[in-house]
Amino acid sequence: MDPLVLGLESTCDETGIALVRGTTLLADVVASSMDEHARFGGIIPEVASRAHLDALLPTLQAALDQAGVTLTDVDAIAVAAGPGLVGSLTVGVAAAKALSLGLGKPLYGVNHVIGHAAVDELVHGEFPERLMALVVSGGHSSLLLVKDIATDVTELGHTLDDAAGEAFDKVGRLLGLPYPGGPHVDRLAREGDPTAIPFPRGLSKPKDQAKHAYDFSFSGLKTAVARWVENCEAQGREVPAADVAASFAAAVADVLVTKTIAACREHDVDTLVIGGGFSANSQLRDEATRRCAEAGITVRIPPIKYCTDNGAMIAALGSAVVRRGMPPSDLGIGVDSSMPLETVLV
Repeated sequence: MDPLVLGLESTCDETGIALVRGTTLLADVVASSMDEHARFGGIIPEVASRAHLDALLPTLQAALDQAGVTLTDVDAIAVAAGPGLVGSLTVGVAAAKALSLGLGKPLYGVNHVIGHAAVDELVHGEFPERLMALVVSGGHSSLLLVKDIATDVTELGHTLDDAAGEAFDKVGRLLGLPYPGGPHVDRLAREGDPTAIPFPRGLSKPKDQAKHAYDFSFSGLKTAVARWVENCEAQGREVPAADVAASFAAAVADVLVTKTIAACREHDVDTLVIGGGFSANSQLRDEATRRCAEAGITVRIPPIKYCTDNGAMIAALGSAVVRRGMPPSDLGIGVDSSMPLETVLV
């Protein structure tokens, strides 16, 4: 029987705890402090850290109850050691160390971003030998070549400034939408014309390809949206918010999908996994599904509940690491807010 792995996620504002055996998810419980941050219009690190302290034990107990197991049944403990907010990471890692020491079970400090891809194994089954992973969220837009999710991950490209989700939140603020702006912009975009405004596609010109073929940049796009809205207001015209949202969202999805398909062709990969909070975006899902089908690429996107931060993603990656017999982390491991995306285990 495969080992029972407990996964702890606390990189930002969600406290997630899950239990996985092999590639089977037994329990997944998430406590979010999003409502506490909404009134500030963004994540407050100290508030997030304190919320993790309050939520961790109740969330752990709820996950154990959901799975019908006790702590003594756990064979290994996996925890997100980075990247993320230092205070939030510290709460999760400290808890994982205490559980490891108290239970006498091995500890595995794993990479949060890679976990966003690993969780798909719990939904669509084990991965093929090679795949491409596009991980897009509020803080990350990363393109990863995965030959083995636990041992061989190569970063091909990443965001040079604003990540996709971060840009959505900022455009949401420009349009007067509630925080977090991403879901609100997505819903508004469905009502607009994605071809109404020719917003730029960052790092897509021929001169950018040599150095930044698989990198992303959304800061210029965000600025273009701001200037367009300002010009519209200066002329006394009503801002067509739905068209702005739709045209902006189309520009983001176009860049993400175009660069990802190019990477798949360059590296002879025919399976793409899309993960991270922004993978819940409807235009990205539709664009990736349509264009990858035309290119002969199989797309795997987890259900929305596994796109945002959760314990299942950490337990899934921890399970992959354990099943490959990799040595556990030392109890002295620290947290790394900017952990390299080619580091699966610390």
